[in-house]
Amino acid sequence: MRILFLEYPKCSTCKRAKAWLTENGVAFDDRHIVEDNPTAEELKAWWEKSGLPLKKFFNTSGLVYKEQNLKERLPDMSEEEQLALLATNGMLVKRPLVIGEDFVLIGFKEAEWERLK
Repeated sequence: MRILFLEYPKCSTCKRAKAWLTENGVAFDDRHIVEDNPTAEELKAWWEKSGLPLKKFFNTSGLVYKEQNLKERLPDMSEEEQLALLATNGMLVKRPLVIGEDFVLIGFKEAEWERLK
């Protein structure tokens, strides 16, 4: 099984997650989330596959999220508007993201990632 690993290389959590993948022999394709930002279509497909609330895809601790006052704005936005917004800036997207054939993992929680072995 080969997965898609979306990361921001300077992110310490992404570095730990990438090391975990390598140490555990998980084959992956690496993608820089800022240089190659996910499209609204990709994000929609991943969100639907994940079964998670769309808000989980937002990097709520990031500067861009805070600068745009998204905590206040998101509740009034449609899902399509939120997906379009996420597609404008990779720094808005929670990372790392792992995309498999039938699953999506957001953030790095080792216990959840055990399924990748």
